[in-house]
Amino acid sequence: MPENNKFKEKVTAFTKKHAEIWKFIKFTFTGASTSILEMAVFAVLQYGIFKSLNEVPVTDNPVLAFLGIDYKGYMYSYFISAVIGYAAAYIMNRKLTFKADANPVLSTILYAIMVVCTIAFNTWFGAFLGTLIQNKGYDSVFIVMLTKLVVMTVPTLWTYPLNRFVIHRKKKTPTASEEQE
Repeated sequence: MPENNKFKEKVTAFTKKHAEIWKFIKFTFTGASTSILEMAVFAVLQYGIFKSLNEVPVTDNPVLAFLGIDYKGYMYSYFISAVIGYAAAYIMNRKLTFKADANPVLSTILYAIMVVCTIAFNTWFGAFLGTLIQNKGYDSVFIVMLTKLVVMTVPTLWTYPLNRFVIHRKKKTPTASEEQE
C-alpha cells in the first residue's frame, strides 16, 4: 500500500474518532484565514484610508466619549475590518467547518446577532486600546497590529461555542430504527 494512502487513512481515522477536536481545528484554521483578511483590511484602513482620522477626536458623541473611544480613525478601522472578517468566517464555517444544514435564514439571523454584539465589543475594546496607545505615545505599527490581533482573539471564547452548538447546527440524522418506521 502506498505511503500516501496510509497517511490519508490515519487522518480519516483521526477525524472520525476525534470529530469535535477536528471541528475545532477547522474552526481555528478558518479563524486564522479570515483573521489574515481582517488584519489586511484593518491595515489598509488604519494606515491608508482613515490615517488622517487617527488623531481626530470623537467629540460629538457623549456615549463614545464615555466608553473611552476618542479617535474616529481607530473606531472606523476596527468596525469595517471586523464586519468583513466575520462575513468571510460565516461563509467558511457554515460550508467547510460545520457543514451546517440547519435553516440558513435562522442561522444567518443568529449569526448576525452574535456578530453585532461581537463587533460592538471589538469596536469598543479596540478603539479603547487604540486610544490608550495613542495617548501614551505607543502608536507604532507593530503595537497597533499586535493590539488588533489581541482584540480579534478574545471573542473566540464565545464565538466557537455559539457557532458550533447554536448557529451552525446539523439537522439530527435519523437512527437506523427510526428510518425503518
